[in-house]
Amino acid sequence: MTVTHQAETLETARTLLTRDTFARDCPGRAVMDQVMTRWATLILAALVTGPHRFSALATRVEGVSQKMLSHNLKALVRAGLVHRAVEPTVPPQVTYSLTALGADLAGPLCALIHWFGANAPALQEAQARHDATR
Repeated sequence: MTVTHQAETLETARTLLTRDTFARDCPGRAVMDQVMTRWATLILAALVTGPHRFSALATRVEGVSQKMLSHNLKALVRAGLVHRAVEPTVPPQVTYSLTALGADLAGPLCALIHWFGANAPALQEAQARHDATR
């Protein structure tokens, strides 16, 4: 994608928003801040394969603490991206799955994650070159 095409895409996206994303008072920024964290993006990507229980998500998203997993799940549920289903058992069984809105976000999000995976060697090489010049 060329720089010009990227700028045109951004301008098109801007016209679809109620406010400029770059503006301090844009309501979308608050939601982006909550949803586009390292853990939230990995949680959403993990849920692409289907519903998960809390413990399965904790295992799948390596390195996330239970506190951070719980915090991010609450934010994703609040944002309408994740559905939390509680089974009335003892103890209660809680299952998380993507909502329609979450599934809609998961496509471009997974494409972004794929891009990072495909370009990780080049990014690491660029970082090494940068660090070597310091």
